[in-house]
Amino acid sequence: MRPILMKGHERPLTFLKYNREGDLLFSCAKDHTPTVWFADNGERLGTYRGHNGAVWSCDVSRDSMRLITGSADQTAKLWNVQTGAPLYTFNFDSPARSVDFSIGDRLAVITTDPFMELTSAIHVKRIARDPSEQSGESVLILKGPQGRINRAVWGPLNRTIISAGEDAVIRIWDTETGKLLKESDKENGHKKGITSLCKSADGSHFLAGSLDKSARLWDIRSLTLIKTYVTERPVNAVTMSPLLDHVVLGGGQDASAVTTTDHRAGKFEAKFFDKILQEEIGGVKGHFGPINALAFNPDGKSFSSGGEDGYVRLHHFDPDYFHIKL
Repeated sequence: MRPILMKGHERPLTFLKYNREGDLLFSCAKDHTPTVWFADNGERLGTYRGHNGAVWSCDVSRDSMRLITGSADQTAKLWNVQTGAPLYTFNFDSPARSVDFSIGDRLAVITTDPFMELTSAIHVKRIARDPSEQSGESVLILKGPQGRINRAVWGPLNRTIISAGEDAVIRIWDTETGKLLKESDKENGHKKGITSLCKSADGSHFLAGSLDKSARLWDIRSLTLIKTYVTERPVNAVTMSPLLDHVVLGGGQDASAVTTTDHRAGKFEAKFFDKILQEEIGGVKGHFGPINALAFNPDGKSFSSGGEDGYVRLHHFDPDYFHIKL
């Protein structure tokens, strides 16, 4: 399995996202410029210019026409995927962290960081079909969690929003009323900040990765803990195979601590676990810094990882991957 090395970012990667067909890969980094690549050969298609700060996350609409990005420049932007033209800018009073389109792409959830005396918040915005009719009004603003909210995603039928972040608590909110419905308890919840969330392909469960060196699989409706995957370093990114029962964890130390550890070049690996048995089944090495982003192609035949080293590595699986026996 030879990785395709995709060099286009000058700063560490923050987020990776495939479109629904799996032919395009969108990457976000700290260099202000989200980029789109062909997902089969890693060729760079184009960039989305306009942000003025690190871009923390993105999402692409079901029809691959619209891209939304959230940035440290205190805006979230809507883009035309095909032309790269910015269509609309949502302005906030603090950095925008996580963005996620609802099922049907008529709403978007955007989280903003704590900043000065502002607390973190979750904003729900309507997304107009016609960009000229787009407004910046929030349909709903949720507040309460302490510290940064690293990820917020839509639950089944857009009835709920699942949020997680620095306070290590996963919360489920009602999107109609804004009420807090459930939160993960201290006993079986994460012990340190949650860095990443990934929903399963069918949307019935989700995986959360945390700095407590584990990832946990949760039921999306009842918030019951299903599985726990333990590793030996903080988890920065998680993803799940849509095809096989595999989960992938990526991590490494915080960038500031990298120099204090053994650097054996390319030692940072994406670890594969059996989703059911919770056992490690393999790893893919190659990055020269912690892995900050992971994404599985919707067809389950390839995955990509983005590192602190500024590279995106695209891996197409060999045939024998699909017959791993434990």
